[in-house]
Amino acid sequence: MENKNIECSVKQCEYHAQQVNYCTLGKIKVGTHEANPTMPECTDCMSFKRGQ
Repeated sequence: MENKNIECSVKQCEYHAQQVNYCTLGKIKVGTHEANPTMPECTDCMSFKRGQ
């Protein structure tokens, strides 16, 4: 079931709702790969799991 509080367009993720652009998780963890993030591109969804 989609969580309409978490929009997502990454269909390769196991937690993507597939029919609609939402996540199926109740919450996600957001992190960064930068020492000093300054732009949205510096952040990552740490809950991402590659789907089958």
